[in-house]
Amino acid sequence: MDSPNRLPRAYLAILAVAGTVALVGAAFAAALAGTSAAAPSQAPVNTAEPAITGVAEEGRTLTVSDGTWTGTTPLTFTYRWLRCPADGGLPDASNCEAIAGAASSTYVLARADVGFRIRARVTASNSDGSATALANGTAVVVGPPVNTEAPVPTGTMVVGQTVTASPGTWVGRQPIAFAHSWLRCNSAGSNCTVIAGATNATYQLAQSDAGSTVRFDLTASNAVGSTTVRSTPSTVVLLPTPSDAIRLPNGETSITARSVPTNARLVVAEVRFSPNPVRSRVAPISVRIRVKDTRGFVIRDAFVFVRSTPRVTSGGDRQRTAQDGWVTYQLVPNARFPQPRRGFNVQFFVKAYRDGDPPLAGVAAYRLVQVRLAR
Repeated sequence: MDSPNRLPRAYLAILAVAGTVALVGAAFAAALAGTSAAAPSQAPVNTAEPAITGVAEEGRTLTVSDGTWTGTTPLTFTYRWLRCPADGGLPDASNCEAIAGAASSTYVLARADVGFRIRARVTASNSDGSATALANGTAVVVGPPVNTEAPVPTGTMVVGQTVTASPGTWVGRQPIAFAHSWLRCNSAGSNCTVIAGATNATYQLAQSDAGSTVRFDLTASNAVGSTTVRSTPSTVVLLPTPSDAIRLPNGETSITARSVPTNARLVVAEVRFSPNPVRSRVAPISVRIRVKDTRGFVIRDAFVFVRSTPRVTSGGDRQRTAQDGWVTYQLVPNARFPQPRRGFNVQFFVKAYRDGDPPLAGVAAYRLVQVRLAR
């Protein structure tokens, strides 16, 4: 017989079953509640752009971050590096070029990238889709020195003056160092030869440079490599204007014959006969002769000698050129002067010289000219 303080065993069994059901029901309810609170499936959405880190120099490594994304996890990422114009390209990178084989989160800058900006496209994917975000461009990629504006000699191109090698404009990894080699070229700036020992950024023009142009080879070097370019040519190097120079009304410069240096020469620049053609065997023949030097200066006080060959005239010696470089002779035909007729000429030898020079040396100039004869 059960004690009055004890519950019947059957009743206890009923209570145990009821408790189990309650527990199961609570668990089921909890499961239902959890299902209703789970996040919905979502394709990737970029909330912060990827970013590129690294130095924009040839041979350096760039790294692109994934950026920040929302969406159903897990997310996977793929990468594509782009070579863009120096201005960074269009916002959507549609005018940028995909770099072949560059499909990881890092990229080593190559020679082909120099002068461009680099961007990266990051694509995030999950089971619900994919989306792409662009990283902003790097600075313009630099590498070995690249010349963007030609070097040029600057200064006064007169013998004795010092000229300077202006390097022009360069881009590339800094710092950039320069080495120089000066050249002497013809008046057109070609057929250049190296000037021995002229390796500084400045060069003092020498007598041997007169009548030539000068240029220089410029080698630019940095930690990546080196590049050599040739400067533009200078203007023609002139000898100093003598102290006795006179500016003529026509813009030319007149100097005395004694001011012509030994590395220049006189030039019989013009010879004019009057009348021309010659139609008389007895009438005087006027001949005007102008003298300059090889630098283009008009020469005054030079002596001029003119004689027909064979000698069929008289006169034509020991007159000096005037300030404008001209001298005029009246030549008189002699008895041996040929009968004027079509197709015949009389030849004349002309010499311009400086008083005191040796007869066959110095700065003298020589020229053969002729005047036509006609009936």
